[in-house]
Amino acid sequence: MQPTVWDRTLDAGLSAGHTAVEEGLLRATRSDVPFITEAARRRLSARGPRLMPLLVLLAARFGDPDAPGVVPAAVVVELTHRATQLHDEVRDETGVRRRGPGAAGPAPDANWDNTVAVLTGDFLFARASHLLAGLGPQAVRLQAAAFKQLVTGQILETAGPPDGHDPVAHHLAVLTGRCGSLTAVSGRLGAMTAGAPPAVADALDHYGERLGVAHRLTAEADTARSADALSPDRRPTLPLLLLRSRGGANGDQELYDLLTAGPAEWERHAEAVARLRAHPVLAEVRREAVRQAQAARTALSPLPDGPAKSALDELCRAVVRRATADGD
Repeated sequence: MQPTVWDRTLDAGLSAGHTAVEEGLLRATRSDVPFITEAARRRLSARGPRLMPLLVLLAARFGDPDAPGVVPAAVVVELTHRATQLHDEVRDETGVRRRGPGAAGPAPDANWDNTVAVLTGDFLFARASHLLAGLGPQAVRLQAAAFKQLVTGQILETAGPPDGHDPVAHHLAVLTGRCGSLTAVSGRLGAMTAGAPPAVADALDHYGERLGVAHRLTAEADTARSADALSPDRRPTLPLLLLRSRGGANGDQELYDLLTAGPAEWERHAEAVARLRAHPVLAEVRREAVRQAQAARTALSPLPDGPAKSALDELCRAVVRRATADGD
């Protein structure tokens, strides 16, 4: 992932940085055991933008982008991100979910796949920790705090909102932990390793947190386009929470029940997805994504003007464009 950059110096710097990060990821996933190398690299080559390394590289432009710790910091956050994805998929039984409507029972090798996924995630965490140690105690503390926030978000999600607590506010708190923590620490680590002033690191931390939540909300709105993404064993998302909060109004409870039903209702699942695509709750989710993206843009205000700030702003604008593409 890379924003549209019209500054040749920044464009060249980001390209060189991304190349160095990819080389660092290859080194970090090399093992004496070929199976481990293959499993780790297969995960890193999976679809998905390298948003976290990009934030590290852009944050570093507010200091010395060629400082020796910048690229290792970018590698660390990507390894951590991919490791948490692997553990999340096992926790949420994604392997079963991806088989889609019509499949009966778990895959024959589900236990094997889950075991390999967990251990591969552990391997990526170990490699990230090894690199992190070379960045010094402050970097270790920052990453530990971010990981604590991420796990707290996962626990909050698993526990659900307490009685009497607004489930939408609870969900946004979950996303701040699960999705905002790594994007936030990416900005802070990039600034820190480049020697940028603390005020810059603070601004980039807040920016990254809001941007991470905005990205996740746009993804949750996009799930309405895919029946597979709405299969019953997935995590709660804001569209579903908003549907549930509306209760029986206009058949919303029936729609919610269909979208979260078990295999017996999968034949009607496509119909339910079509109904959700036209439902007002998606516009509400998109508006919240735009609010989060605008909060990220506001966090950039203290930063000095220049190509890096413009690129960070463009990332926010891209979220807004995506969120409003099919809006009302």
